Amino acid sequence: MKYLIIKLKGPMQAWGTHTYEGYRPSQSFPTYSGIIGLLAACMGIKRSDTKRLQELSNGLKIAIRVDSVIRDDNRKCRMHKMTDFHTVKDARVSYTGLKSHETIITKREYLYDSEFTVAVWKLNNEIISLKDIEEAVKKPKFTPFLGRRSCPIVRPLFEKIVESDDEISVFSHCGQAEGVIYSETKSSGIAMKVRDVPIWEQKRQFASRLIYAHGGQNVSY
Repeated sequence: MKYLIIKLKGPMQAWGTHTYEGYRPSQSFPTYSGIIGLLAACMGIKRSDTKRLQELSNGLKIAIRVDSVIRDDNRKCRMHKMTDFHTVKDARVSYTGLKSHETIITKREYLYDSEFTVAVWKLNNEIISLKDIEEAVKKPKFTPFLGRRSCPIVRPLFEKIVESDDEISVFSHCGQAEGVIYSETKSSGIAMKVRDVPIWEQKRQFASRLIYAHGGQNVSY
């Protein structure tokens, strides 16, 4: 099977997890919805085009490896999180009803000193072409960013196309190999339930999936 390998590298990243208005935490690794949004931006798919977004989401799978940031003096940096705040108007008072605040202070979490390698592959869906996605990643139509607009990339997304038997062994072709790999392939390691599968019929609603941590150290939630 062919896998598209992309690299996510930047001074800040933010991959939203379950939240509500005033506090926006980040997952410690890229989410499925975040990667689909990134690829959709590269392909020029607008947020309002739910049909194409649904096709993209239904046709792809991903696996993620957490990489180490290496300093100029060859020392490894440990990923850490920091929280920023700003003000937002018209934030909802509760999940139910339409009543909203005039203005509230919100907190947003960011990842620093983080890098990731992502393997993307296509399911049996002729609507989606891995070649088209590769070309879009090389020449994005919309500006890609790492989770939020304030998180720019510092290197091209495209790394390579790799042929491999499965999404775990594919990372052996992608440089450093000691990082934790997160995928839906069942293992004897840590199982995690993440809520990051977009429900396109409902705005900003997500379904859950089960992922597994393979190898490495310092498994993050």
